[in-house]
Amino acid sequence: MSEQLLEQARAWAAEDPDAVTRAELEQVISAVGSGDTSAAADLADRFSGTLEFGTAGLRGALGAGPNRMNRIVVIRAAAGLAAYLKANVVGADDAVVIGYDARHNSDVFARDTAEVMTGAGLRALLLPGQLPTPLLAFAIRKLGCVAGVMVTASHNPPQDNGYKVYLGDGSQIVPPADVEIAERIAAVGALTDVPRGAPGEQLDDTIVRDYLASVGHVIDPGPDPRRADLRLVYTPLHGVGNSSVLSVLRAAGFTAPSVVSEQQEPDPEFSTVAFPNPEEPGAMDLAMDLGTEVDADLVVANDPDADRCAAAVPGPHGWRMLRGDEVGALLGDHLLGSGKQGVYACSIVSSSLLGKLAAAAGQEYAETLTGFKWIGRLEGLAFGYEEALGYCVDPAQVKDKDGVSALLLLCEIAARAKAEGRTLTDLLDDIAVRHGLHATDQLSARVSDLAEIGVAMERLRSNPPTSLGDLAVESYDDLSLGSAALSPTDGLRYHLADGARVIVRPSGTEPKIKCYLEVVVPVESADSPEAVRDAVDAARIVASGRLGALRNGIKEAAGI
Repeated sequence: MSEQLLEQARAWAAEDPDAVTRAELEQVISAVGSGDTSAAADLADRFSGTLEFGTAGLRGALGAGPNRMNRIVVIRAAAGLAAYLKANVVGADDAVVIGYDARHNSDVFARDTAEVMTGAGLRALLLPGQLPTPLLAFAIRKLGCVAGVMVTASHNPPQDNGYKVYLGDGSQIVPPADVEIAERIAAVGALTDVPRGAPGEQLDDTIVRDYLASVGHVIDPGPDPRRADLRLVYTPLHGVGNSSVLSVLRAAGFTAPSVVSEQQEPDPEFSTVAFPNPEEPGAMDLAMDLGTEVDADLVVANDPDADRCAAAVPGPHGWRMLRGDEVGALLGDHLLGSGKQGVYACSIVSSSLLGKLAAAAGQEYAETLTGFKWIGRLEGLAFGYEEALGYCVDPAQVKDKDGVSALLLLCEIAARAKAEGRTLTDLLDDIAVRHGLHATDQLSARVSDLAEIGVAMERLRSNPPTSLGDLAVESYDDLSLGSAALSPTDGLRYHLADGARVIVRPSGTEPKIKCYLEVVVPVESADSPEAVRDAVDAARIVASGRLGALRNGIKEAAGI
């Protein structure tokens, strides 16, 4: 352990305004001095670099040191953001709205941000408590702010937190703003030189009521007896969505859902789940168990900051989680059928089905790079989604994914279907008959050395496969070259026979290479609901086999 690193750590501890992380770091330094090799490795990791500010802002494990989420890192980030805003988009009287979820230190990081903003001569507006991320995106435009900050790590593990930045249009930052903000952060000097001002203005519940009222407008106004007949189970997964969801459901006339009591209150430890992401195996088990107990028609969930929505439906073999692409198809098809005009969009790794639905309805369709930072800023957007459970059903109010409004609209669709003696599964079967069964899956390969990802991508580029899973590769796109519609990104897209598709790209947040698979199987129309169900079930069997073959094919071609 070099003396230079120890001096750097001591200087960090001396500057740290937080007693907990300061004591944490001092303990590590002391252990290093006693010859503890694991402490030496820990210290080296904490100071191996600086938590990088990118298009998702900041996100990382809580703890002391520049490679962790802590008050020093947050204060410097806030100072860099304030400097960027002052230099580029605002005058001294402009406001930044700040929100936070229920994770460890979220409220502390929000208060630090507010004091840095007021110290820089800006107005700081704090949301009134632990609230969903889409409410922050809504508040930016509602209050006419020049930027917004949301302290959240979404569905990351409990030891993480994050710092998400939006500009005044209500959209997440994209290049080059992220690079320019990062440069401003790097230029921040000693922490004692960062001006700290008043704690900012604490907003009252008016902004919350305005948001909830706007969410209510995604369905038809007025009483509808069909809603009261829908039996729902809901879980916020220990996050901040519970009060907002219950409020909008009640206002719309839905019977109060059965809420998973063990997950109802915010809990930064996420004590009942291994990973607080509704996509992860086991995360929805308690909700589906309760669904069986109360004979529910639908189980719905949010992730911890309520910007994503998940759903499960009953079936002959128990509850089945709907894939993000299936919920996207249900929402998109409903909005198209309701006559909503505009651009229907999804990320390039989402199903191609939305494009066919939009074309059949005479509406424009667009694909974007992954992330709502791209989807939300599309001109004329009517609906957008990404397969990772993110949906934007009302971009006029929230130009970001919103798990509260998506949940309400999905419940409306389910209630209407039930009134006709049908289910969400039946509606998906109808879509499959019209456009073919679009079945999707994902393969993720975790690596111990990031260089392995580059090797796999180069292998695919230098020796492109001519077939995958017995389906011929008809064409492929190297997404790193960019196009008129898409900025360059590291990825490969293969168009296969029979409408199948494979996309391969490095993960943007984890040491993984990710492969997105899609097959399309025609479904013959039938005269009875039972025959339609049988035809779709047969197509699913075919699709499952093709997806398995595609999985094996891309694994072999990439060497993963």
